[in-house]
Amino acid sequence: TRDKIPLFALDASYMIDETLGYVKLSRFSATATAEVKAAIVDLKSQGMEELILDLTGNGGGYLNEAISLADEFLNDDKLIVYTEGRAYPKKEEKAKVQGLFEEGNLVVMIDQNSASASEIVSGAVQDWDRGLLVGRRSFGKGLVQRAYYLPDRSAVRITIAKYFTPSGRFIQKPYDEGREAYRMDNLERYESGELMGKTQHEFPDSLKHYTAGNRVVYSGGGIVPDIFVPIDTSFNSEYVARLSRRGILSRFALEYVDARRNNLEEEFTNVKAFKAGFDVDDTILEELYAYAKKNEVEPKEDEDFSNSLPWLKNTIKALIARDLWKSAAYFEIANEMNPIYKEAVETIRDKKLFKKLKIAYNH
Repeated sequence: TRDKIPLFALDASYMIDETLGYVKLSRFSATATAEVKAAIVDLKSQGMEELILDLTGNGGGYLNEAISLADEFLNDDKLIVYTEGRAYPKKEEKAKVQGLFEEGNLVVMIDQNSASASEIVSGAVQDWDRGLLVGRRSFGKGLVQRAYYLPDRSAVRITIAKYFTPSGRFIQKPYDEGREAYRMDNLERYESGELMGKTQHEFPDSLKHYTAGNRVVYSGGGIVPDIFVPIDTSFNSEYVARLSRRGILSRFALEYVDARRNNLEEEFTNVKAFKAGFDVDDTILEELYAYAKKNEVEPKEDEDFSNSLPWLKNTIKALIARDLWKSAAYFEIANEMNPIYKEAVETIRDKKLFKKLKIAYNH
């Protein structure tokens, strides 16, 4: 049956424990702030006092949505972001409303694919010492662009201004080495060892700025998190990569659920029961291998992908949960093997760390 398929900006929201909430935002669409606000209200009704905001992989979206979302965490007319261009005067955007989460420990998850609007929010949170950032250096996109339409109905997108964080940081990574190097930046980060923590991106002292609590931050090349988490490649294997590329895992999970939906829903009434009671055992794995072989994906005879098994089992379980419930169920299970998520949980529970770094939001 044909129907409208809503594309939500919010992928997941749930309580990690009695007082800690989690919100995953995938894009800054026109409804992003409204969706997050609704999630915060719901989580607060369940007892939330602390929040983890997940912006990993969030490539951005509407600038005004980034401003309004940051406003939910900042108070007292604090500067969120300002834009300025050669032909456009400086324009400041400040906190205007009573936010839903202006108090309480806050951790924001970012990675190398967090860009633009994600960097506005995370940059404002960091500059005002409102919370801690956990993950990897963000993408580095700090340009304001406008589309100009031409007579033949085509359009050209022109950069008209740059945006800056409250401390004056310009987040855009440089084009000094050309367009190709710019596009291949994430690959260069991987090959140089930065994503694994073997090297560190170097900023000149001329790009040094300070947060409200006098912590050093840098301009140019993205937002550097307060706590770095290396990318985990220990679960990689050629076989699992082929399963993912061919869409085998998601299709297998969907068919597995469709064949057993009534029994699964009867046995597991909610995600919590499913997490505790469902196990991806050898029988399910054998079904997966047979399904993959049927779809022309076979492991090499000498391939040892035993290191991938924990990730593979967790992913299948998460996909099955998603098909039984919604996308929030997927993240609730998949996050158990997400290094940035695990570090974020550990960080927000470390009250001494917040105190040491002056993340008390009393500046």
